Amino acid sequence: MSDLRNLTLAQMRDGLKGKQFSAVELAEAHVSAIEKTNAQYNAFITITRDKAIEMAKASDAKLAKGQGGLIEGVPVGVKDLFCTKDVLTTAASHILDGFKPPYESTVTTKCWEQGGVMLGKLNLDEFAMGSGNLTSYYGTVKSPWMKDGKHLVPGGSSGGSAAAVAAHLAPIALGTDTGGSIRQPASFCGIVGIKPTYGRCSRWGIIAFASSLDQAGPLTRTVRDSAIMLNVMCGYDAKDSTSVPMDVPDFEKALTGNIKGKKIGIPKEYRPDGIDPEILAMWDKGIQLLKDAGAEIIDISLPHTKYALATYYIVAPAECSSNLSRYDGVKFGLRVTPEDGSLTAMYEKTRAAGFGKEVKRRIMIGTYVLSAGYYDAYYKKAQRVRWLIADDFNKAFEKVDAILTPTAPSAAFGFDYKPTNPIEMYLNDVFTVPTSLAGLPGISIPGAINKDGLPLGLQLIGKAFDEATVLNVAYALEQAIGFNTKPQGVAA
Repeated sequence: MSDLRNLTLAQMRDGLKGKQFSAVELAEAHVSAIEKTNAQYNAFITITRDKAIEMAKASDAKLAKGQGGLIEGVPVGVKDLFCTKDVLTTAASHILDGFKPPYESTVTTKCWEQGGVMLGKLNLDEFAMGSGNLTSYYGTVKSPWMKDGKHLVPGGSSGGSAAAVAAHLAPIALGTDTGGSIRQPASFCGIVGIKPTYGRCSRWGIIAFASSLDQAGPLTRTVRDSAIMLNVMCGYDAKDSTSVPMDVPDFEKALTGNIKGKKIGIPKEYRPDGIDPEILAMWDKGIQLLKDAGAEIIDISLPHTKYALATYYIVAPAECSSNLSRYDGVKFGLRVTPEDGSLTAMYEKTRAAGFGKEVKRRIMIGTYVLSAGYYDAYYKKAQRVRWLIADDFNKAFEKVDAILTPTAPSAAFGFDYKPTNPIEMYLNDVFTVPTSLAGLPGISIPGAINKDGLPLGLQLIGKAFDEATVLNVAYALEQAIGFNTKPQGVAA
């Protein structure tokens, strides 16, 4: 039964259609494994066993009639930032204690309509604020990857999603990416993670961090599985004013592996001083593999890249300050009632008790940069620089079809890593943030194993709404690399 967990999404889809096993068998194999190992990984906040079996039975009934959607009967893990009707939804924050939404997010609705089976809600950094899944109210998530016998961080904020997929507790998981929160944990955990173009997937029903940056995407074990999931997740949604009314191509059909004549850009700014030599060696190997596959390699410049991290950490906290003002103890979640009974005191006590340290830090930064005396000096200027960063990409894409970079500046680190200040932790997103600021699609695939036996990720960035090219180049690179290493401790 446990062997079923080693199948990819595509293999599960085909096996279910061929009646090699049932959706109930698939669901039972995954839920049982989650129940046995969640104390070890802490990937799931909520396990929905009964719901999974019920949905799997419904899928089996459809499959028996030759019916069903794109992922009929396939188990899905859901980052606990997506609202799921009548299922606890926390954003990994104390302030949303007991919140069970009366509605379903658009992305999860699409998954269930296409036959997905919900395994449960996955852990994350609180309100998606973090790069190591260290800020969750429900405790840290541990990656199945280990060094010297010790578990490492899975990356963040979609750390629970990445750990679950890497540990074969779910074949696919939904994540969100604001500044790299799908791609960086995918790199740390040796899996595939794609952030679509901003506006490609609906944000309706996703608990907001930074509204102009947040975008849903899948974490999977192969590029093909990511393509299948984008077919499921993408599409226009009238309930989301940032959703773009554009046809969704068949992303799986785009996976030809033929990239002859494709122009791949290599930005010189992504080779900062002090970068890990193994990261550079992996990048150079990826460049050579693309060249061997018939692609043309072109050196490009993205001159405003050096300002991206500073820009992001003005724009994102500003939007977080605005979005998180709705959590006050009045309508839902935690409420702390002070002795004096005043409304203002209730707001203060609830927010003080409900938000963690990192969330409070970003709210305070955001409130500061939006204040009357500093709006022009910080927020307005950051938005102008954001436009320059996006324009760099626009100019580059006049010459190239896709851009290849590392995903993260290092492999996963241990829980004993103690940064001297928050900025050191923010540097984990240095290669992913520019793509988010520009609203472009980006995918991370496993690129190599370093000397410590840990995965390193390669990132491909594409033109707006050209996920098909990004996926196909990633598919060709994936085939050439042939990465198939499993984390220690995960059953063969």
